[in-house]
Amino acid sequence: MIGTGTVMDIGGSVELCLGAVAESYPPQCAGVPMTGWTWDGVEGAERSGEVSWGAYAVTGRYDGETFTLTGQPMLLALYDPMAPEDPTGGGTGDTAEPRLIEIQDQLPELLGDDGASYLGSFPDRGYLWVDMVWDDGTLQDAADEDFGDDVVVIRSALRPVEG
Repeated sequence: MIGTGTVMDIGGSVELCLGAVAESYPPQCAGVPMTGWTWDGVEGAERSGEVSWGAYAVTGRYDGETFTLTGQPMLLALYDPMAPEDPTGGGTGDTAEPRLIEIQDQLPELLGDDGASYLGSFPDRGYLWVDMVWDDGTLQDAADEDFGDDVVVIRSALRPVEG
């Protein structure tokens, strides 16, 4: 898997934050626990007290709870990924925004709001775009069953490494 985000190390407890990061100093975020991380040989880190952080592209394994680093991290500023394919083909959905907002309001209760799975959502072009840590297609299938086809689009922050 590959993910891009902020690696946050608070006194040796390391997380990969794939969603929002508070612009405090030091920054704050909720993320996926991360193992295998070391700051040795890694550029671009900042530090304040017992908190170290930086923005990176990382490769590893994800077991549904923990991201285990398996490759060398890359500064996010140097990472140039291919844009993911738009699952809607650039089209416009048929769902009215009030219905999308109604669905969006249910998501924190359904999916949690601690950054461990659900990262955020927004209505756009007649769809509700939902960002998740990982979806192997199961969450998209459940959203289609619960809300109808072509209403909710699940996007995965972690993606399989290709090639």
